[in-house]
Amino acid sequence: MSVVTIIGAGMMGSALAFPARENGHEVRLVGTPLDREIIDHARKTNQHLKFDKKFPDGIKYYQVEEMEDAINGATFIIGGVSSFGVDWFKDEVLPKIPDNIPILSVTKGLICEDDGKLICYPEYWQKKLDELGKTNELCAIGGPCTSYELVFHDQTLVAFCGKNESTLQMMKQVMTTSYYHIIVTTDVIGIESAVALKNGYALGIALTIGENIAKTGNEDEIHYNSQAGVFLEASREMHKLIKMQGGNEDSYFVGVGDLYVTVYGGRTRKVGILLGKGYDIDESLNILAGVTLESLVVASRVAKALKIKAQKGEVSLADFPLLMHVDDIITNKAKVNLPWEDFTVIR
Repeated sequence: MSVVTIIGAGMMGSALAFPARENGHEVRLVGTPLDREIIDHARKTNQHLKFDKKFPDGIKYYQVEEMEDAINGATFIIGGVSSFGVDWFKDEVLPKIPDNIPILSVTKGLICEDDGKLICYPEYWQKKLDELGKTNELCAIGGPCTSYELVFHDQTLVAFCGKNESTLQMMKQVMTTSYYHIIVTTDVIGIESAVALKNGYALGIALTIGENIAKTGNEDEIHYNSQAGVFLEASREMHKLIKMQGGNEDSYFVGVGDLYVTVYGGRTRKVGILLGKGYDIDESLNILAGVTLESLVVASRVAKALKIKAQKGEVSLADFPLLMHVDDIITNKAKVNLPWEDFTVIR
């Protein structure tokens, strides 16, 4: 039996407790400082505040001040924080994890460095580990998976990425179930770039849903031509970006799968629909108050990196018309006006 400690009791981190525990492993779920109510509720009811289904019996729950007890003896750690908890995880969690315990992160995102280079969170955290003189292996999960459908045991296919295939195979053995299926790859930058990029591009596709609702006045009338057209352009731009990042083709396809599921459910879809209806970014954020919107951060960071690279002559912004328009909406409060003719250009 392995011991899996999940740090971060958000929806995705908590959802991963299901396959781990249902495989007979010891599972310890640790809340961040923002998760106190979730952990209190789980201790009383054995259920997450946002899930309709109870946790499997036997999961152990810890508040943040009990984190070191939960880490002690763990086979591996699952980092379950959102992108807004990246620095907290770096500063408060990494120093407490013994060297022999590998880490598997669910956190999606990219960071733009001053020279326009986009690095993923495992790279960002590696700098902290190097500073501390620590040797923990950093791995990550990416791919088409929504937390509530994983809890429901919907058939799910994801990728685990990391530098050491034997460590990934160990994690795969612990986590694989009849409904949770895992691709193993050492293409960390490819997977992490693909699953981060899909957030910004899913927002772009969701704009068309809002536009059609505004045009027809009918929330239930769905039009697919426009969604598919922007999906096509999003896929083209993602492919170019993943190649720029040095990722491989398989990682790109993982990103396309993740793009599909993100368009059809979740927070990114909601903000895209509001923007497409005609609300500006501030109005949309007010309507969705309290909702974590990683898609906005990803889109603006990638656009910033491309602008830096364009100034150096390394890329052409004309190759990324959809992303540039999404960034204009987010950064400059531009109204939605998808550049359809730009999508017709073969690049």
